[in-house]
Amino acid sequence: MERVHNFNAGPAVLPEEVMREAQADFFSYKGMGLSVMEMSHRSKEYQAIIDETYAAVKRIYGLGDDYEVLFLQGGASMQFLMVPMNFAFEGKEVNIIHTGVWSKKAIDEMKKLGKPYHVAASSEDRKFSYIPKGFELSDNPSYLHITTNNTIYGTEWKTDPDVPAGIPLIADMSSNFMSKPIDAQRYSLIYAGAQKNVGPSGTAVVIIKKDLLEQAIPGLPSMLDYQLMAKNGSMYNTPATFTIYMIGLVLKWVEDFGGLEKVEQNNIAKAKYIYDAIDSSGGYYRGTVDAEDRSLMNITFRLPSEELEAKFIAEAARNGMIGLKGHRSVGGCRASTYNSLPLPAAHALGEFMRNFQQQNG
Repeated sequence: MERVHNFNAGPAVLPEEVMREAQADFFSYKGMGLSVMEMSHRSKEYQAIIDETYAAVKRIYGLGDDYEVLFLQGGASMQFLMVPMNFAFEGKEVNIIHTGVWSKKAIDEMKKLGKPYHVAASSEDRKFSYIPKGFELSDNPSYLHITTNNTIYGTEWKTDPDVPAGIPLIADMSSNFMSKPIDAQRYSLIYAGAQKNVGPSGTAVVIIKKDLLEQAIPGLPSMLDYQLMAKNGSMYNTPATFTIYMIGLVLKWVEDFGGLEKVEQNNIAKAKYIYDAIDSSGGYYRGTVDAEDRSLMNITFRLPSEELEAKFIAEAARNGMIGLKGHRSVGGCRASTYNSLPLPAAHALGEFMRNFQQQNG
């Protein structure tokens, strides 16, 4: 069966090569006579899998021994809770730049914890259609938190914010993790749900600077304690073994592809096919964010009416293109063009958009 063009926002498309390797290993991993899903996480064979996945994260982002990598359950949503529990220090305020639904969820978790916070900047005034170009920190910040790509609204940070020395920069990178080169050394903590760019759902990848880790607030519940998770190599309890194995395969694919520079070039080419169809449509397709802040991962747009949007989504599905309905909170259309989406899929969508306009304009 031919595979569809999968524009889902997550769980998202995986590389075909990864799927085929996992399929070959599924019943009997490397001839062992059992699947990774059946393998003891305490076995030397599984330890080799998680060790290589850990090492691959560090290689790709150029991280040294001053960083720890964790593979944690609960997704990025658990990190909204874990980060302030560990690093919202007494007498200080969590600072956050509010750019959409996911930063709002992070704020809501801080409210539940009773942690003081300060919104250093917000794009809520224009329905999160841009990335703030400046911010104002509180007098005594614990850290600054940003969401580097906004899956629902289609905005993306193009540069790392300049944060004063001594203030940790923490980022939710769930939907543009491993999608382009970054100066990872500028971040004290990065977290990302795997299911956008580096694997199936079930695991959050957490990268944390050891000097921040050493400051974590003590006495936390075990499953919410970064220090305990690091001490146990992400295996304080049974981890999501198959998801971590799949992350390892995807990271190998990233390296074989040519690393983050080549991945970014490919992502730019994919997004261009679709943004060009929007920009050349004379307003038939209307982008929903400022052009300078457009995401390479989640391309959001509207048509002249909701009826046309419904027709567009239905006809696209009949042509083998799925996942184009916008998030339920904002409506419209959205094409997610994560790393693993093949270039021909983005080209096919751009051509479909032009043909649809000709027939329905």
